[in-house]
Amino acid sequence: MKPTCPFHDKGLKGDFSPAHGVMVRYMRIMKMHRCILEDRLKETGVYRSQHQILMMLSDHSNVSQKEIAERLYVSTATIAVSVKKLEKGGYITRAVDQEDNRMNKLCLTEKGKHTVEHSREFFHNVEERMFRDFSAEDLAAMRQYLDRIYDNLSQIPLERDITERED
Repeated sequence: MKPTCPFHDKGLKGDFSPAHGVMVRYMRIMKMHRCILEDRLKETGVYRSQHQILMMLSDHSNVSQKEIAERLYVSTATIAVSVKKLEKGGYITRAVDQEDNRMNKLCLTEKGKHTVEHSREFFHNVEERMFRDFSAEDLAAMRQYLDRIYDNLSQIPLERDITERED
């Protein structure tokens, strides 16, 4: 079954250079991947940005909203809205930090842990299908290429701090 994603059947016209052609294909893949994940995440009742918080809390329990914002490169206001919805939905709880009463630490509830487990299984299945018929060597080469791209991009100075970015 093909995903019902608005980017699925878009043509790849207008390749102006080899690098641009690669970039267009990369963006197309990322958009399709996001559509597939968002389609499945609808079943959980948790949106993608909220889901990122759950996944982070699974790996780093008892962190503050400020720490989550820094790790996800978004504003604390953005995190506050998502945290409120996750708490209301029963996915997370807040506990006052024993060392600093002004700060809350966030923890997953059993419902949040179950959602993370279910999602990790789904993500693993998507990765398996995404890289079907790729050899270990293919994946190693791709990882090196992506690392080089990341390193190249990290050399470009930003006009503002990336933590100010809103998703």
